[in-house]
Amino acid sequence: MPANRFNGFTEYGIGIGLRAPHYNHILTRKPVCDWFEIISENFMIDGGRPLRILDEILEQYKVVQHGVSMYFGSAEKANREHLRRLKELVKRTKTPWLSDHLCWGSVDGRYTHDLLPMPYTFEAAKLTAQKVREVRDFLEVPVAVENVSSYAEFHVSEMTEWEFLNEVVEQADCGILLDVNNIYVSSQNHSFNPFDYVNSVPAERVAQIHIAGHSKYRKYILDTHDHPVIDPVWKLYERAIQRVGHTATLLEWDDSIPSFDEVHDEALKANKFLSSTLLATAV
Repeated sequence: MPANRFNGFTEYGIGIGLRAPHYNHILTRKPVCDWFEIISENFMIDGGRPLRILDEILEQYKVVQHGVSMYFGSAEKANREHLRRLKELVKRTKTPWLSDHLCWGSVDGRYTHDLLPMPYTFEAAKLTAQKVREVRDFLEVPVAVENVSSYAEFHVSEMTEWEFLNEVVEQADCGILLDVNNIYVSSQNHSFNPFDYVNSVPAERVAQIHIAGHSKYRKYILDTHDHPVIDPVWKLYERAIQRVGHTATLLEWDDSIPSFDEVHDEALKANKFLSSTLLATAV
């Protein structure tokens, strides 16, 4: 049974990001792992080693695509060549859903290669939702948008970040990739209660969850994905799972990457919360 309307993939338990330092371990040791998340842009090429590795992974594991350059919030239309290549990869991986970030990062064809926060206005929500729908219709695969961590806010905003997220996904009729670490990071940077965020998102739209570590500095927290998950983030994850049910969960670890086993063990800590949800459902 689906956990909710947008999550029909309850067989997808806990995954980790597919990263180059782990290629050899995965292909030679063949560890048990529910699924791998790939960064789409790393494989939108015509050939070479990355695609050969990906094809070997696909022979043994489920793969889900996650993008970093769709920029749903940018004003210009989606790049058709980018979408064409992305669709080729979608067909190759047979990803059951695809995610990218609720952000902007390009102006007049120039790309910042960063996930910049949105102004939380109704006009921005309308334009963003339209772009999400266009991308979904072109790719012919379900789309989930991810909340980003932020370090600045716009004075023109007309609502909170979670209200903006809700507005976009309702208008786009799409799913949510709920990143609880990003929620925690932004809550510390902007002084709001992260549980208000988790409690406000429409549970029936959460298709996937991200957990990760971050770095704490004197005046702000940075979403670095280079540490284990801290207890306050696990508590947010626990609350999210209580609300949305058994949901595909991905641990991000993208810098100072330790061994595969260490990353996988950290990810599997999520089983404590997923298992309790399954037990509650069975009672």
